[in-house]
Amino acid sequence: MSRRTCLTLQLTMAAVCLCLIAQLSAGDNTKTPSPPKGQRVFTCGHSFHVWVVPILSEMAKAAGINDHAVPGVSRIGGSRVIQHWDVAEEKNEAKKALRAGGVDVLTLSPIWVVPPKDLKAVTPVPGDPREITWLPDEGIEKFAKLALEHNPNVRVTVQEYWLPNDEYVPVYPLQTRKRFSHDDTDLAELRKCQVRYDHDVDEFVRAINKRLGKDVIVTVPAGMATVALREKVVAGKAPGLTKQSELFRDSWGHPTAPVQVLATYCHFAVIYRRSPVGLPLPSVLAKNPAWDDKLNRLLQELAWEAVCKHPMSGVRAKGGQPAR
Repeated sequence: MSRRTCLTLQLTMAAVCLCLIAQLSAGDNTKTPSPPKGQRVFTCGHSFHVWVVPILSEMAKAAGINDHAVPGVSRIGGSRVIQHWDVAEEKNEAKKALRAGGVDVLTLSPIWVVPPKDLKAVTPVPGDPREITWLPDEGIEKFAKLALEHNPNVRVTVQEYWLPNDEYVPVYPLQTRKRFSHDDTDLAELRKCQVRYDHDVDEFVRAINKRLGKDVIVTVPAGMATVALREKVVAGKAPGLTKQSELFRDSWGHPTAPVQVLATYCHFAVIYRRSPVGLPLPSVLAKNPAWDDKLNRLLQELAWEAVCKHPMSGVRAKGGQPAR
């Protein structure tokens, strides 16, 4: 080996060593970011929402968020948010937890939030004697005010759920016994209805935030993510799912595990402001061997995309696009 070649090799080795030292000093930027601080999440909801609690806890643990906590749950079937607010003071665990400052995130799930100007555009089901009722659900603002009084950094989430009976007809009492097939639904029309419903909820929430002087409330686009999943099913691109009806237990819309997990991934993304992509298969999905890691990955991606695109979620990926 010539003297010149030997010198060149020595210089190259020295440069490599300096590079390695620099990397060790600065830290490895390719490492997974450290888990965020766990949130104390209180939930008020009905049968389209309360199952989020155990699934979210499992997801948080899988993501290394060991201090995620559940200070309480208020369960009322078919409930509006105001019903949780109106629970007797001595039994109202939600108010107690909020007043104690023990809640970082309060999750709510209203039924309908319909601006009065749109009521005339809604057509009741022929032959149904019930009248369309405007349900602004004043419980949302009441809870947001109380939460903010006792924790200036609190966040309140409002779930925008998938439309019962695959239609935007805000009738109360609820039309839980209507019969139809989810497999026959026109998904293009359903997406339009979902957009309208989400818009109405967002406008309602924006008005509350304006009165509060702070963006305390964010919305979780679980319904829009569900529409996207149904489109994948119809296109044959949802592993383990062949029909839209496999996503629901009844025509009203009570969800099976895939929609439950999808909606919970949406909540995870909004609450922790990070992508759920890469989390392991939740136990509720693992109960069915047809629902594997491929389906789980799709649910994660659909949830993250819906949350990042939604204007009121409080989450944006780099460049305004969902991270992959």
